[in-house]
Amino acid sequence: MERRRSFPDVLAGGLFVLIGGAFVWVALGYELGAPLRMGPGAFPLLVGATVAALGLAIIIKGLIAGEGISFGPVPWRAVAAIVLAVLFFGLTVRRLGFVPTSAVTALLTTLASARVRLLTAVAVAAGLTAASTLIFVVGLQLRIPLWGPWLGL
Repeated sequence: MERRRSFPDVLAGGLFVLIGGAFVWVALGYELGAPLRMGPGAFPLLVGATVAALGLAIIIKGLIAGEGISFGPVPWRAVAAIVLAVLFFGLTVRRLGFVPTSAVTALLTTLASARVRLLTAVAVAAGLTAASTLIFVVGLQLRIPLWGPWLGL
């Protein structure tokens, strides 16, 4: 009896292993600390190792009990919108400020789907912006300006 391998599972697992391995590699450059007093490298090391282990499990599952699944069409609109949103956030958050950057980023990612209406996308972006501002700026007290110098505020 021939075993069917799942190429998408093996590919996805491989990506998880690469991403997790990258986190582990970078984390090893930081101080790890002790179990009761963790350093800045401890959390990324644990997350990276967990992601890599999950990726390995997905690869094994794909090789042993895979299913013959084809990829189907690539949703290029969604891929482009999400990549653009991440780049936009990374390049503008310090100069534009957290609130407007989060709003535009959330709007771009929401519009990645062709089924979302503009009013729904704006409502979701407003909700995500408010929630992320409360979590990251108020709750975690990240030192990111709410409004940046590009806005003149």
